[in-house]
Amino acid sequence: MSLGVRRYKLFSLAAAVIFAFVGLVFLFAPDAVLVLFNKISAYFGLPEAPLQGAGFYLILASAYMYLVALLAHLMYRYPGHRIYPFLLAQGKLASSLISIYLFLRHQPYLIYLVNFVIDGFIGVAALYLMKMKKTDWTA
Repeated sequence: MSLGVRRYKLFSLAAAVIFAFVGLVFLFAPDAVLVLFNKISAYFGLPEAPLQGAGFYLILASAYMYLVALLAHLMYRYPGHRIYPFLLAQGKLASSLISIYLFLRHQPYLIYLVNFVIDGFIGVAALYLMKMKKTDWTA
């Protein structure tokens, strides 16, 4: 297995585990993330985001995290398939762009800004991995 494939698989496996963990946090402790970022927000002079951990959006957030964890797992299992990093990148870049839009147009919540940076990085990394990998990769 080439160094490129090993890096690709390491990224994919790490992403799958992290996404699954975050999805479980969203599902079972939905306010915990916002409480943490609200504590940090004061240091930057940003307003606190309202705590809204229950309801319909909790379902959507948890389902989204399941989907991106599944895509990252499929990237790990089938590194020769280019569709999985492409789909992961689309989801993460959409999340990133919506986050910066909400930061600029709705409220300057720290959680929006952090999500813009993190999901943007993950989306660009997935595109980079998709582009750098050769079609003859096998695992």
